Amino acid sequence: MSLMSKLSATILVSSLSLFGATDAQVTDFLKKQIGDNKNVSNLNVTVSSRAAVKELKGWESVIVNLTARVKQGTEERNIEQQMIYFVHGDFITKEMNNVKTGHPLSSTVSPKFKAEFYTKENLVYGNAGAKHKVAIFSDPLCPFCRTFVPEAVSYMKKYPNDFAVYYYHFPLPALHPAAVTLTKAAIAAEQKGIHGKILELYKVEINAREMDEKKILSAFNKTVGTSITVEDIHTPAVEKEFARDKSIAAKVMVQGTPTMFFDGEKDAGKNKYKEVKVK
Repeated sequence: MSLMSKLSATILVSSLSLFGATDAQVTDFLKKQIGDNKNVSNLNVTVSSRAAVKELKGWESVIVNLTARVKQGTEERNIEQQMIYFVHGDFITKEMNNVKTGHPLSSTVSPKFKAEFYTKENLVYGNAGAKHKVAIFSDPLCPFCRTFVPEAVSYMKKYPNDFAVYYYHFPLPALHPAAVTLTKAAIAAEQKGIHGKILELYKVEINAREMDEKKILSAFNKTVGTSITVEDIHTPAVEKEFARDKSIAAKVMVQGTPTMFFDGEKDAGKNKYKEVKVK
């Protein structure tokens, strides 16, 4: 959990029935409550979107943009993030969970996937003008991803006029540090003109905790049939594309893998592509 999340979660555990939750009242409330923390300065809060919660009549999800300067010990750093709140009448809360499934309601909420995020660099299969656009954020060493992503993508690539498949690298370094090197190797290969190798990433056999870049690249090259070097994965062009995918993930609040968007909407069940009547 981020520092700002901890701050806001703490302040919203207590009395929440303070106001009728218009956008202005939500932002005023958060500015006052978070701004009262002596370690927070230059706080700015804006509501970027809100939508009805299908599961709870009368409740709305509100996505809030937060920027601030936060002091941690002797250091200060700028914070910029999006957060989800739920409002109903005079009540606001940071999170709600389904007691039967244990799933947080926030897992079903996400900003819209904007048209500008569908870049030619991320289009891996299908035609850009296909009937449906599917965006996938994945870590090639995520156990679930290694089964799900190849299966889903292999299916959709058979129907290029039905699905435009956009792939975004989202390695989870805390869990799978080796995935960062694999991801950059895939980007480097693509930039060298070696296309259509995304699914090969999921066949690379390497310890997810491996830190030796040469060892990781050896496994990648053996599987994919390339000769990517350590120097290749640290070029400005590779770093820029790697950072771009990370930036897009942050803008649509991707936190885990795999995460899918179907025609601009987050697909929590990851199965909307199966509902399409393909030609």
